[in-house]
Amino acid sequence: MLPQAILDFPSQFAFEPLVENKGKLKRAQKFLVCGMGGSHLPVDILKAGDPAQDIVSWRDYGLPPLRDLDDRLIVASSYSGNTEEAIESLEMAREKGLNVAAVSIGGALIPLAREYGMPYVVIPDTGIQPRQSNAFMTRGIAALMQDEATLKAMRPLANLDAAAYEIQGKALSKRLKGKVPVIYASARNEGLARNWKIKFNENGKIPAYWNSFPELNHNEINGFAATGSARPLAHAFHFVFLEDEEDHPQVRKRMVVTKKLYEKKGMAVDVVTLGGGSRYERMFSNLILADWTTYHTALLYGAEPEPVPMVEEFKKLI
Repeated sequence: MLPQAILDFPSQFAFEPLVENKGKLKRAQKFLVCGMGGSHLPVDILKAGDPAQDIVSWRDYGLPPLRDLDDRLIVASSYSGNTEEAIESLEMAREKGLNVAAVSIGGALIPLAREYGMPYVVIPDTGIQPRQSNAFMTRGIAALMQDEATLKAMRPLANLDAAAYEIQGKALSKRLKGKVPVIYASARNEGLARNWKIKFNENGKIPAYWNSFPELNHNEINGFAATGSARPLAHAFHFVFLEDEEDHPQVRKRMVVTKKLYEKKGMAVDVVTLGGGSRYERMFSNLILADWTTYHTALLYGAEPEPVPMVEEFKKLI
């Protein structure tokens, strides 16, 4: 059940990934992770943790039209191991003779990696939804990247108290009821905003949107001018700003001013501050808060938080 998965989430940081066929793992300075849904979310975390890292996320079939594919480690990432886009990426990379590896619980992906003699990491299959495996997948990808510093930095997070964030998340869900959430963050933290959006979709079963500062101040804010007959459209939204002490001073100022402008127009804004501790602790504790918020959102609307019925229906139809 989802509540237990949230409570158990910190234990994922105790997972020590084992790279199979490690002798064939070529060290790289550039990376490409091919995965969909919850299987690409770790890239957002890794990029936010180390913005200098050259890591590209590819959420499509095949491979991106990059000129430096020969220089990159390509990681096919699929929690289930059955994501057709990730499998096609792995097959295409192999055909091109590129440096490729895989991470999954199994499915079709891991047997393919074994058959081809590729490096791979098998993550624990604990029966959780892919979106709840963020730490497992992040650590698995970091191991394939041979990023020992990131693996070490995450280990203390096994001591996080996930239960401590439920009260705040439940209260936020009540304030958001009846509105469409819009999550705003700095450009560095846009992966967190995207994660919140996805959790509202998958856990809460409601529409949600995200954007990042400072770009949104150059276009999106004008969509909430809230004048004339368009006023009810703007008032359908409730904004959640993810505030971080490491944000650029001007970005923090933009958040304050944007909040004032929106509230002046009669729109609701909540500010969620990333807590203290290490960079990874602030990010992952923020995502735990998102889990609790969206879990209680589902309960408020009488929805089942864990299953993803429309995704499953779509898979059958396609």
